[in-house]
Amino acid sequence: MSKSWVRRLVIASVVLNVFLASAFVGGAVWLRNAKSGVSLESAGRQLPDQDRKTFREALRQVRVQSRQIILDGQQARQDAADLLRQPVMDKAALSAALERARNADGTVRTRLEQAIVDFAANTSPENRSVLAQALLRHMERRAAVAPKKSP
Repeated sequence: MSKSWVRRLVIASVVLNVFLASAFVGGAVWLRNAKSGVSLESAGRQLPDQDRKTFREALRQVRVQSRQIILDGQQARQDAADLLRQPVMDKAALSAALERARNADGTVRTRLEQAIVDFAANTSPENRSVLAQALLRHMERRAAVAPKKSP
């Protein structure tokens, strides 16, 4: 092999290793953040085993019972996307589709939050503290991501 081929192989190897190392670090960061979620739903991961199962089951039941509403919201977003692709946009139809999606999302969120309220009302003060900490982390994260208002 000539020196130029060896040099190319070394450069390719270095580039590949940097890429793989970056992917590994990025994946590790993503997993760490995924495990320490900031929503009330993700707070269930911090609960003791039996309480975590009860919490997850309550949220799963809401999703099962809300399946049609979830599907309706997805269909409304698909309708909105289809309307946006049209050569002539129907503003009223687009607004209506987005409103249907928003209403579906709001209904499901309300049901999930009510299930969390019901769980909190029937659990220990320690478990409620776990939920409170998750809510505070959620607020802090949203504040950190929120755009700064200019004067």
